[in-house]
This record gives sequence, C-alpha cells and structure tokens, in this order.
Amino acid sequence: MVTTDPAAVPALVTAAVGHGTLTLRRALKGDLPQILRLLADDQLGATRESVDDSGPYEQAFDAIDGDPAHLLVVGELDGDVVATFQLSFIPGLSRKGSWRAQIEAVRVSDVLRGQGVGALMIEWAIEQARQRGCSLVQLTTDKSRVAAHRFYERLGFVASHEGMKLTL
Repeated sequence: MVTTDPAAVPALVTAAVGHGTLTLRRALKGDLPQILRLLADDQLGATRESVDDSGPYEQAFDAIDGDPAHLLVVGELDGDVVATFQLSFIPGLSRKGSWRAQIEAVRVSDVLRGQGVGALMIEWAIEQARQRGCSLVQLTTDKSRVAAHRFYERLGFVASHEGMKLTL
C-alpha cells in the first residue's frame, strides 16, 4: 500500500536545527510542489525548471520511487518541506567492480542555509553509501555555484575530475 501521509513515513534521521527539529524522510508524491519550489528557487533553477506543468516531474518521481537504486529525500521542518536531494547507487566495472553513490539536486531553503541542514543531508548520504558498500561518493555542482563548492570541500569532497554534460 502506498502512503500519502508524511507522518506515516519513517524518519531516516532527525536533528535539531534553528528553532525546530528537521526530519529527513523518503519523499512522497504529495511533496512534489514543495520540492519543485526548492528546485526553482535559485539562479539556475529559475531558468530551467517549469513548475507550471508537473506531469514530467510526476513521471520522474514515479521512476525514482519505483527503483531501489534511487532515493529521493526531503527534509521536513514543522510540516514544511525545506530541503531535498536525490541519492542514487550505481554499479560499475572500474575501481574493481565497485559501486558508487551519486548525490544530485541538493537544495536547502534559503532561510535555513548555514544552519547545518545541508551537512546533515550529505553526511547521512555518505553513511548510506558506506552501508551499501560503495567505494566512492560523487556529485556535480555547476561551476557558477562557488558557495556550494566551498560547502562540499568543507565536507571532504575534492574537485578531482572535470565533468562534462551535453544537453539534449
């Protein structure tokens, strides 16, 4: 049975932040409007996200939610979704056939930045990667996101590779 009640979804982790308690949990389809607001609420997302048509996002959500190699997580504070990220587990032949974890679409509400929410999410994701036997955690961040680069470096990430993308 698929639940639509956030209170029925087990907490992945809880932590005190600011004046409340942040709960990380698996995202529900009903969280999509708040997730989309987070994705669109920055200089890059404002131009590439289209929150007017939720259809493609709903299809993507169903694909992510239906695949055990992917997890869409939200951070909830006082009933509001204030943070999100996607964690994916990828098998590979390189590195002696090891698995890697991919962290994508990390967003924290601007009113909570600098309060440890992002670090909590990334540290939780790293621990999940360890538990799944991954040898590497990777992420991409746009070259223009200088503050994000500093944040990830503080958490131990190294800009060891040059990433490339081809928009289709």
